Amino acid sequence: MPDPSSERSPHPLKKVLGSLLAPSRMLAYVVAATLAVALVVLLPRLLSPPPDHVITERPTPSLLLAIREVSRLETAEVHVEKVVDLTDRQSAFFGLVEAKDALLLVAVGRAVVGVDLGKMREEDVAFDPKTGVARLDLPEPEVLSAMLDEDGTYVFARSTDLLAKRNEQLEANARRQAQRAIEAAARTPDVMRRARAQAEKQLTALARALGAKQVEVRFVAR
Repeated sequence: MPDPSSERSPHPLKKVLGSLLAPSRMLAYVVAATLAVALVVLLPRLLSPPPDHVITERPTPSLLLAIREVSRLETAEVHVEKVVDLTDRQSAFFGLVEAKDALLLVAVGRAVVGVDLGKMREEDVAFDPKTGVARLDLPEPEVLSAMLDEDGTYVFARSTDLLAKRNEQLEANARRQAQRAIEAAARTPDVMRRARAQAEKQLTALARALGAKQVEVRFVAR
């Protein structure tokens, strides 16, 4: 008659095989679960096409950003009054007679001088947070705008001799000369010196507001 206890207890060989197979099954389950998660995450990326452009942003010092926001720093303004006297000399009767078409223009205008900060490069601005020293290399001042005051500019006198032909471009030529005179008045050494001083003053104040303790400003020809 068989022993009942032998039926309830598994064979020793089965115990050994079960202990060897259990970790293998567990590892298989873990691998299968990992593959399933990876497939769910990666499948949409594999099916979607890669982007045509990838834009990366490199952080820029806040001081440079603040300066570039100013863009064009207007530091001096020049008001000019100019009298332009033009005469168109003509000859008649084979050069035997001289005739004139003359114009006297009173021109009023203004010019703005400043620094174009849009020309600055990243290496033109340096800031040492340890010492608090900021260095700025600025473009030289230039004439940012020059224009005639149309309300204040007028033809004071115009005379055309009897044998002369009226030159319709004479007033336009006088206005162009007045425009050039305004620009020349704005480029004088004294105006440029005042423009540099004002630019240095304003940008030094801006740099100090952003945390600089000392500001070194240089003007560099571009």
